[in-house]
Amino acid sequence: MTLFLTIIILFLIAIIMFQSKEKRQQNVTLHYMHTKLQAIMNTQSHEKILVATTNQELQTLLTTINALLEDTHKILAKHRKTESSMKKMLANISHDLKTPLTVVLGYTEMLQLQHSLSDAERNRLLAGIHVKTEEVLKLIHTFFDLAKIEAGDTDYPITKVNVNEICRKNILSFYDMVMSLGLDIDIHIPEAPIYALGNEDALDRVLNNLIANAIAYGAEGRKLGLTIRTDTSDVYIDVWDCGKGIDEFHIDSVFERMYTLEDSRNKSFQGSGLGLTITKRLVEIMNGTIQLTSIPYEKTVFTVSLKRIMY
Repeated sequence: MTLFLTIIILFLIAIIMFQSKEKRQQNVTLHYMHTKLQAIMNTQSHEKILVATTNQELQTLLTTINALLEDTHKILAKHRKTESSMKKMLANISHDLKTPLTVVLGYTEMLQLQHSLSDAERNRLLAGIHVKTEEVLKLIHTFFDLAKIEAGDTDYPITKVNVNEICRKNILSFYDMVMSLGLDIDIHIPEAPIYALGNEDALDRVLNNLIANAIAYGAEGRKLGLTIRTDTSDVYIDVWDCGKGIDEFHIDSVFERMYTLEDSRNKSFQGSGLGLTITKRLVEIMNGTIQLTSIPYEKTVFTVSLKRIMY
């Protein structure tokens, strides 16, 4: 009996010692996790907390903490990218505003100081002021349009839209410009109505931007086109040109704010750098996607994809 009690006491002591050791090890592990987590947050590094443990609860906690760290890293990276993009955008907007305003200032000083100007010279300067003022207003309006879209302060209800009619209307609006430039135009719009989930005003602006972009940057290829394609679930609108194209290095950047393509395409044309950004945001509002493919001097295609409606 005494031997039995002794064995039980020794067994209980062993359990207590084991539990005490486990608790000390858990405390050490928790202290390491706390210290490591603080270091990662302070340095904003991309490390994760790695601990070898058989404790299921600690393993679950580590998995959750590392998942939160991963999300935090993504948010920080996105924030840095957005901050850098905004700084670049503001710098470029300041430059784009400064250029025409400097011209306006120069013209007004000439009008004030040179009293001997002829009527023809005076009218030329006034016309220049008018043109440059319109440039400034257009840039400001474009900037605020993008700001409203990104802030969600726009009303683009998603409904059933007739893709054929919207495409026809937009390509016809550029007919005079295309003819004056002597461009060949290749249009493939099916006779049967094709419907998609979208917004007519938003799709109007998307197509207007893409066609204007194709003319501005691809006119040297002497050919541009618009094609509507479908499959069982989506409608695809291709707007393409045969100009210089866009280098592969720049393809991922063309939808960024203030990217004007001047490094990769027609340097003689300078837009606001916001048109394609607005285009992408509008497509996203319609729950669609936009993609770009380009083979220099062969074909550059912007493809808008929207959900198809079969009824």
